[in-house]
Amino acid sequence: QLVESGGGLVQAGGSLRLSCVFSGRTFSRFVMGWFRQAPGKEREFVSAIWWRSGGAYYTNSVKGRFTISRDNAKNTVYLQMNSLKPEDTAVYYCAAGSPGTLGDRASTYDYWGQGTQVTVSS
Repeated sequence: QLVESGGGLVQAGGSLRLSCVFSGRTFSRFVMGWFRQAPGKEREFVSAIWWRSGGAYYTNSVKGRFTISRDNAKNTVYLQMNSLKPEDTAVYYCAAGSPGTLGDRASTYDYWGQGTQVTVSS
């Protein structure tokens, strides 16, 4: 089970931190990802982190602005979003995948959260 929080309304240039608490088998959170879906658009990859190594990568549009991290003790993954832009407006989803998950491929993840709305006003 994945539960996201931290979304909200923010002005352009502002910051938000999303959280995603994972409850389940450790095997199932081999990689954790953040995806987003704007109205009328397909779900797109934002960032992913490999739990054990901490290695992470990002889609180009958020590089230098977003940072993904995890807290092993809290079983939580975070997405720190800075310098937000109106085009970042979307529902953000957390996902968990077992070994074999392709970090940027939504279809390869096993579990999904319910999503949290992020709205950036201009």
